[in-house]
Amino acid sequence: MKMGSLRRALFSLSAAAAAQVAMAQGEVRHYVRYETEGSVAYGVIEGEEIAELAGAPFEAERRTGRRVRRSGARLLAPCEPSKVIAVGLNYRSHLGDQAAAEYPGLFAKMPTSIIGPEDEIPYPPDAENLHYEGELVLVIGRRAKNVSVEEAPAHIFGVTCGNDLSERNWQRADLQWFRAKATDGFGPLGPAIARGLNYGDLLLETRVNGETRQSQRTRDLIFDAPLIVSYVSRYVTLLPGDVIYTGTPGRTAAVAPGDVIEVEIEGIGILRNRVVAAPGD
Repeated sequence: MKMGSLRRALFSLSAAAAAQVAMAQGEVRHYVRYETEGSVAYGVIEGEEIAELAGAPFEAERRTGRRVRRSGARLLAPCEPSKVIAVGLNYRSHLGDQAAAEYPGLFAKMPTSIIGPEDEIPYPPDAENLHYEGELVLVIGRRAKNVSVEEAPAHIFGVTCGNDLSERNWQRADLQWFRAKATDGFGPLGPAIARGLNYGDLLLETRVNGETRQSQRTRDLIFDAPLIVSYVSRYVTLLPGDVIYTGTPGRTAAVAPGDVIEVEIEGIGILRNRVVAAPGD
């Protein structure tokens, strides 16, 4: 099948999948991974408390009966992905003069790039042009391989906030985006995985030192969530806990040590991180 025909077919199916997602909306639940008293656990937020789970919530929500106060827990990245996939140029507002692609442009970040809310973003000694990229992130809940667009929503456990830090000079200079996108700490994630939201239409905002720099709704994605999951699953097997950054809207700009970046998505929460100078060799 030619790429143009493929894209039209995927979009047709994607509209049906989006309707399926909207009809399935129910109670919104927020799942977190947290540390308290030296131990790490998954949990579900209930008011001012976190109900502890016996393991990751993707296969089954098994409770231990223990509860902790939210104020007494340190939130970590809400999952531990084996794969971190990302989509580039997925909002028309981010394309500039470029035409939209025929299919999602994918790249990979490293699992070691993932950090949690309030963790520090390291600014490497040789970096010169580090940019924020606020994004909606999909969290996979079921093994996905060669799934259709219509089947894809059943494999998306929920969504969270992400910041795809990108060193623009390295992007232009290097053969691939390995260090520009996958450096340790270049993938803030959190604060929680929201399950039950209509992730096809959420407001995404990025702020730097309190000033709004990005603001757009996820309905403006060129390739939406079900289509992305279906497409990615053609080439790699997605496992529970894997994540997909879906792309950033509008313009981005350089940040510097001391800057505080906040990515807020409607119904999910605020992912906040401070940029700090990383030690040299």
